[in-house]
This record gives sequence, structure tokens and C-alpha cells, in this order.
Amino acid sequence: MTRQTRLVLAGTAAALVAAVSLVGGALRSSGGSARAVPVKSSAAGESFASGFSAGDTASLVRRLVDDLRAHPADAKSYTLLGLAYQQRARETGNPAYYTKSEQALDRARKLAPRDATTASARGSLALARHRFGEALVLGREAVRLAPYTARNYGVLGDALVELGRYDEAFHVFDRMSSLRPDLSSYSRISYARELLGRPHAAKQAMTLALDAAGGQPEPTAWVETQLGKLAWSRGRAGEAEAHYRAALSILPGYVYALEPLALVQEAKGHRRAALSLARRAAEALPLPQTVATLGDLYARHGRPRAARQQYTLVGVIRRLLVANGVRTDLEIAQFDADHGVSLGRALVAARQARRARPSIDGDDVLAWALERNRRCTEALAYSRRALRLGTHDALKYFHRGMIERCLGHESRSWFVKAVRLDPHFSLLWSQLARRYAS
Repeated sequence: MTRQTRLVLAGTAAALVAAVSLVGGALRSSGGSARAVPVKSSAAGESFASGFSAGDTASLVRRLVDDLRAHPADAKSYTLLGLAYQQRARETGNPAYYTKSEQALDRARKLAPRDATTASARGSLALARHRFGEALVLGREAVRLAPYTARNYGVLGDALVELGRYDEAFHVFDRMSSLRPDLSSYSRISYARELLGRPHAAKQAMTLALDAAGGQPEPTAWVETQLGKLAWSRGRAGEAEAHYRAALSILPGYVYALEPLALVQEAKGHRRAALSLARRAAEALPLPQTVATLGDLYARHGRPRAARQQYTLVGVIRRLLVANGVRTDLEIAQFDADHGVSLGRALVAARQARRARPSIDGDDVLAWALERNRRCTEALAYSRRALRLGTHDALKYFHRGMIERCLGHESRSWFVKAVRLDPHFSLLWSQLARRYAS
């Protein structure tokens, strides 16, 4: 039995699970699994370690800074401070907190060079900065130092996923879930199953993550949002909306639910509500994704000047991210290819991104950038790789259809697959896909 099959078929709670994202990706891609060793406030430490807010993070940062002035050799306090800065980055969208986190964790490493928690925290920072090769090294170091600590396998597995080493990643997630079946491990198995084209099994695992959240506001809101995204990816707008609204009822103003709820409202034809929600999300958490969504809604509603303002802001945010150590090649390539901006630059960025991130997403973005540059024969090979796991992804199906159409091949079936799976998969491309599918 292969590792993929074992992960998919395993029936125990310990073998169900999956994870993170975003800062990028909302929390689906960065250090949601790192858990700091608490210093004075164990509840705060445990919560930050899980990648979720413990409450007043800004006050905790101030307390830690004050404590470290009095006790400058406290390595564990520096580690917790580094994790708190990562949480502040998630809360505010300000990438300068990544630089602060790096400084705190570098100090912790100098004070305690063989501390597994510090290695894990540094790994979560590398994931947040999209430095996946570095995260792989740090994840392995953390596992070597503390082989029975589940969070370390989360960092390692996340890095392996982003590097396209799926069999290894799924084996690591199995190990993580056997050590500690909790929200972090359940959510990672959910994501793994989603990648393998098993949406029902993915939902099952994420439902276990919801139970594991134990009613805590931010973890529960995060899981409800992920359940909403799973439903949305299968074209179930009503179910997705229910989950997003559940997240917002648990944690009013929860930004990570506002932006996807805006997409639901747009799909339902509620344009004013969609714009209002997207504005709230972009103002509260000005990340490239939230700002670009607002710009795309403006463009769709015939407000090109307002759209251009948002697109300009995306560029400003990118420069801030890069200045604070975040790699953005994949996001630059995707945005530029989608918006027809500097297509040559988009292709260069896509090639760089794919070298650093040879995952199915790296393959897909490179395939799309190649298609937009009319290099469709080369694009086809990468599109095939992007679909090699059997992932159900309407945008990837659309990209494949456009490549086949560019080559003069039969393409309608790909547009039909995209639209049947999710008729509102993209603000920019759904209408074109429906036209080509008809």
C-alpha cells in the first residue's frame, strides 16, 4: 500500500487530518503548527504556538519586551516573542513583524542553539515568508531535536507539500496525527485529501478539526472558514455562506471570512454587499489577496479607476513583503498573468517561483504564464503536472482548457469540468469559462 493510499484510506481519528495557509493563504500555508514554550502565560503561549490569537497580542508583545529588558538571557521568552510577532503579522498584514520575529528568534537561537521549539518557530517563519527550502531544513532540525513533538512534523510536512514532495509530506502528516490528533494535524490531513481529489474525506477531517477547536473563538472561526472554502470549491455557495457566517458570528469582523463571503455575495448578484465586505477585508487586512479581490470587484462593476488604485496598492504591498524577506514570485506571476500586466515579467517570475516551489501550484502558475505568452506547447506539460494528483480545482481545469484551445485541441470538456465543479471559481475568468463550455 502506498503512502498516499494509506493516508486516504486510514479510518482512525489519528489518521484523518490537515492545515494552514496563508499568511498567505489565509492560515493554510504558514506556521499554524508551531507551539512556543510558554514563559509566564501558558494559555497565551499555547495559543500562539498553534498559530491562533490568544487575545491582546499587542499587550503580550509589550509584556515580553519589558520582561526581556529585565532578563535578557531568557531564550524561551525570545522564542515566544518571535511567535507573537508572527501572530501580529497575521493579525495586521504588516510584514515588518516578520523581520522583528527573525530578530527575536535569532537571539533565542544564540542563547539556546539546540532548542527544538526555537527551530520550529524559525521554520514557521520561513513558511510564512515562502522560503520553503529553509523551512525544510528547520523542520528536519526540529524533528531531530524533538522527534515526539507533533508540531515539528507540521513545519516539516508543510515545507514538503510546497516543495512538491507529496508522498513524503503525507507520511509526515500521518506521523504528526499519530503523535497528536488535534486541530493542526486534522486540518493538514484535510488539505492532503483535498490535494488528492477526495473532497468528502477532506470535509470529514476538517469536521474533526472543528471538534478539536473546542469552541475557542479564533480556532473555531478559522475552521469554519476552511469548511466554507471546501464547500465553495465544489460549487456549494449556500453551504459556504453558512460556514462563513458561522465564523463571523463566533468572531465578529473575522477578516479571513469577510473576503470569501464577498465572493459568495457577488455570485448571488448582491453587488453592494460584495463590495462592502471586500472593502472591509482589504481595509482590515491589506494583503495582496484581499486588495486584489476588491480591485477585481471594482473592475467587474465598471469602475476601472477604483480598480487601478487597488492594483497599484497590490504592488506597494508586494514591495513591503519583499523588503521583509517574503518571496512573492508566484503571486506576482499569477497576478500579472491574470491581469495582462507585463506578461514577460510574469513568465520570468513564474519560472523563478516554480524552481523554488515545484508544487502543483508552481506548475499551474507557470503553465498559465506560458499560455498567456502563447507558449502553449510548453505550457501543456506543466498543466499536466499541475493535475497529477487528481486535485479537483476549477481554476486549474480552466487553465488547461485555455492551453488546449491555444493548441487547437478539443478544449470544451475542460471548461465544462471547471464550470460544473464551481461556476464562480474566478471573478476574472468564470464568465469566459461558461461561454466556452456552452
